[in-house]
Amino acid sequence: MALLLDSGAVSFLASRNQRAGALLGALQHEGLWPPVVLSPVLVECLQGDSGRDANANRLLKSCDIVTDIDEAVARRAARLRARARRGSAIDALIVAYAEPAGSVLTGDSADITALAANARDVQVERI
Repeated sequence: MALLLDSGAVSFLASRNQRAGALLGALQHEGLWPPVVLSPVLVECLQGDSGRDANANRLLKSCDIVTDIDEAVARRAARLRARARRGSAIDALIVAYAEPAGSVLTGDSADITALAANARDVQVERI
């Protein structure tokens, strides 16, 4: 089972606070680390400034960054987004990539849950 992070999850885990550290440790203990981060997620969670992005970049070095999203996944994301009638294109890509039997760790459970309602066996975990 793959674990995917949305931008809210990346930002939260990069915050380096006690709660984020505990969650990171639990994910590692459960064998859910390293997670998958789709490259478009970087647009939402980075500032483009090495100083401001330092914590996020440290976290991202330990993740599996997926840079190739094939046409089938993109088309599936479009269908999920149309059915849900909500969510960003990036959120839809995350859910489509998680199919089947993946999990999405999110800070925006409303949109991700709406998208996952039409997906095949995608679990949503809220931070």
